[in-house]
Amino acid sequence: MSEKEAFYQEKSRVSHVVHYIEQQLKELNQYIKRLKGDVIDLRKDFFDDVTVNLTEADDAIETQASLKQQAEFLSERERNHYRVYNRRDQLNRLKDKPYFGRIDFIEGGETETEVIYIGTSSLLKENEEDFYVYDWRAPISSMYYDFAPGAAHYQALEETVQGEMTLKRQYVIKQGELEGMFDTGLTIGDGLLQKVLGETADTRMKNIVATIQREQNQIIRHEKRKPLIVRGVAGSGKTSAALQRIAYLLYRHRGEMTSDQMILFSPNPLFNSYVARVLPELGENQVQQMTFYHHIERELGNRFVIESPFDQMEIALSETVEPVRLQNMQVKATTAYKDLIDDFLHTLKGSGMVFRNIRFRDVVILSKVELKKYFYQFDDEVPIQERLEQMRRYILRIIKAEQKRYLDAEWLESEIELLDLSDFQEAYKKLEAEHDQLDWFNDDERERELLKTRLLKRLFKPLIQKVKRLTFVDTKKTYVRFLDQWAVTDQTYQEIATYSKEQIRDNFLSYEDATPFLYFERVCLGFDEQRSIKHVILDEAQDYSPFQIAYLERMYPASQLTLLGDINQSIYLHSLNKEQTLKPEDSQADVMELLKSYRSTEEIVNFTKQFLGAEGEKIKPFNRKGPLPEVFEVEHQAMMNYAIFDQLTRYEKEGYQQIAVITKTMQEATRVYDWLKQHKREVSLVTSETHDFEPGIKVIPVYLAKGIEFDAVVVYDASADRYQTALGRHLLYTAATRAMHELTLISVGELPRFITAIDTTYFHYRKVIEIQKS
Repeated sequence: MSEKEAFYQEKSRVSHVVHYIEQQLKELNQYIKRLKGDVIDLRKDFFDDVTVNLTEADDAIETQASLKQQAEFLSERERNHYRVYNRRDQLNRLKDKPYFGRIDFIEGGETETEVIYIGTSSLLKENEEDFYVYDWRAPISSMYYDFAPGAAHYQALEETVQGEMTLKRQYVIKQGELEGMFDTGLTIGDGLLQKVLGETADTRMKNIVATIQREQNQIIRHEKRKPLIVRGVAGSGKTSAALQRIAYLLYRHRGEMTSDQMILFSPNPLFNSYVARVLPELGENQVQQMTFYHHIERELGNRFVIESPFDQMEIALSETVEPVRLQNMQVKATTAYKDLIDDFLHTLKGSGMVFRNIRFRDVVILSKVELKKYFYQFDDEVPIQERLEQMRRYILRIIKAEQKRYLDAEWLESEIELLDLSDFQEAYKKLEAEHDQLDWFNDDERERELLKTRLLKRLFKPLIQKVKRLTFVDTKKTYVRFLDQWAVTDQTYQEIATYSKEQIRDNFLSYEDATPFLYFERVCLGFDEQRSIKHVILDEAQDYSPFQIAYLERMYPASQLTLLGDINQSIYLHSLNKEQTLKPEDSQADVMELLKSYRSTEEIVNFTKQFLGAEGEKIKPFNRKGPLPEVFEVEHQAMMNYAIFDQLTRYEKEGYQQIAVITKTMQEATRVYDWLKQHKREVSLVTSETHDFEPGIKVIPVYLAKGIEFDAVVVYDASADRYQTALGRHLLYTAATRAMHELTLISVGELPRFITAIDTTYFHYRKVIEIQKS
């Protein structure tokens, strides 16, 4: 068959499949209309089909069973309604692009060729046995990503199926029309990748199922019950692979795992918005998404002011940061510090636990001395959590007895007059129910007794809730005792201990102190482990401290952990330590590397990898051409501002939709944003509170740009003064690798040595003496 004949045959098939999908949608919409009417009628007639009779015990039980049966029937109808709507969404997506790939496969020992078309979701034929389209996550579809034509195999549920792939083809389909196709080898065709990567950036991350590479597919389909560490260079598709991995696991373990049992920890709120549409496009519900800071604030934010990691970063990058603070950031990040806490927690079995007085209306019910005595009456081998549980029951018994004693309190008589009408009505109903057993002449006295009991229950409720939450343990003062002991045993850290104590006493937790304190409190009171979570994914994992990773492993003990990161993009002080998150001691972890960068042009990758010295040599660019990066060296701030203005103007004329000016700090971002606004430039400032990713020019500090890509990037003041240190090198590399198509670095004064050392064939250099004002 000629190439032209093959194209028209494939074009005809696309039309046939699209027509079939349209027929399916028509039938489905009619069914949805009927189903919606049935649900409305069912809700309307819900109680008509139930005989409510509560006069006798047997009748009440029968009524309850009838109500439960009707509720389950309604619930099942609504679940079915949801499934049908979900299928309609899938068909609508398939109508525009039913599939993107095809493989022809002859199973070993067979002669018949199986033609397999692959798309974002499956589509059965009319007989409901064969497929028009296979889901990309199906076992047989894995060959599309893993093999070139020739010998191939895939892992079925119970066996490995061997055979030969005789054809591998890719399609470009838009709006239900075949626009192009080409046959390819092992790599998902460079032609399709060139086309996809050459497009302008979007406000949302796209799914990559049509262009998944073999090494990415291995990450996506990793099934071993051990931690997975993905070390990927900038632009290698780490995050995209992680999201497709989530979709794959939900497909592979459907019925065993739901989206509610997975958590994606992301670097910032803006990133959450950026990746929001990927899973829905693949027909899956969103998994839980949060930042680690959000998790900490949820746990401690009602008692402490928690410093954000971005505020910590601003302090670390400031020129006035105190040495004690920098040392605190590094020490508190280590598992060695966690070990010190564990050792102290063990000693609490013998002494050191601090308690609070238990008060009601300024009257001490149980003193902290009494509580301490009760706690340390146990043998040293009795676990702390077991003691606290027995203490909780003991305290609640004492409070219950105290509550009864207050029935005769004089103040109670006057306060019952302030009760709501509903309280009096409830008391009256209870009196009516008691009339058979009571003397009617005592109604008034009994009513006041009921009202006082009701009021006392309400007044004691907050105290009882606090006791149930173990707030009678003063974890803050107990932790301060640990800091005191640490300072005495290791005088090197006296200044750090003093700094932390002052902050904690003021109910403030620096970001580096928040995880150790939360860990201490959870272990002390009993770790509320979340065993329902089956998978935790950490993006930008190189920015998590070893202590934070250890905490998460303890928090989600039944979960498989996937860590994705790039050591070369480490931007927090603790991540520059020898103790690296992405270099675990745990030999059980599987480590995979992604060394090819797809985001940026070959010219940008070849330039930015020079920042890293020998470490950058292993980075491989994808073969997509573009202009050389531009490096300007200017004399002063005003010249830089106008240079930025000119570059932004040029980028807009090129038709780029997503343009970023990336700064080192928020202070710099605010400064350049204000200047651009004053000069009538439409621009937006991205802060840690920004949640929406919109088109246009953005000014953004580098630590908020992580994980995001832009058509063109201007790096603000890439000078030696700003980026000469090891941390500065990581920051500048991170900023520069956000660019997909064009990159400009502007320096006020001398450039960092690691840039001046780069061969000038990798970039255009201009030393600007004067810039014409735009």
